This record gives sequence, structure tokens and C-alpha cells, in this order.
Amino acid sequence: MQVNIQSVKFDATEQLQQFINKKVAKLEKMCSDIISIDVTLSITKRETINNKEVKIIVNVPKKQIAIGKICDTFEEAVASAVESAEVQLIKYKEKLAD
Repeated sequence: MQVNIQSVKFDATEQLQQFINKKVAKLEKMCSDIISIDVTLSITKRETINNKEVKIIVNVPKKQIAIGKICDTFEEAVASAVESAEVQLIKYKEKLAD
């Protein structure tokens, strides 16, 4: 599984990238069909508190699962987005089983 991390208009720290890789690795354990995961990090409005935006796109055969979250920190947003992706992957697997 390939994980692509892109930070818009800033450089993501190595620690943040490791955190993202650790969190999205859980998704691969849930579903072996994952081709790649694209993670985009951006800061929406610098003057507000909840301004860290994370978009995760999980590429599986014949489908893309997209999740977007905005939180106070990138870590919170990534954790929340991964939780949402887990729910979506469960639904995806259920549809495949039918």
C-alpha cells in the first residue's frame, strides 16, 4: 500500500508524517484491497482555532473513499478521519460480500 502525504503551503514535520503513517497503517489491516491512500494537510483560516484540515482519500478497486476533517490539531484531524475511513471501509467490505 502506498501512502502519499502532501502538505499545502507548509512543511509537515517528520514526527507528523510518522504519526500519519502509523494511523493509516490500521486501515490496511482492516482491508487488504487498498491500493493507495492520499493524505492532504492544510491550514484553512489562520486566525481561527479549528483550522487544521485533513483530507484522506482511500483508493480501493473501482472506488474512492474520501474523508475530510477540520480540528484544532493535525493529529486530532488525522485520528478522526481514520476512524471515519474505518467505518466507510466496513461498509465497502459489506457491499463486496453481498
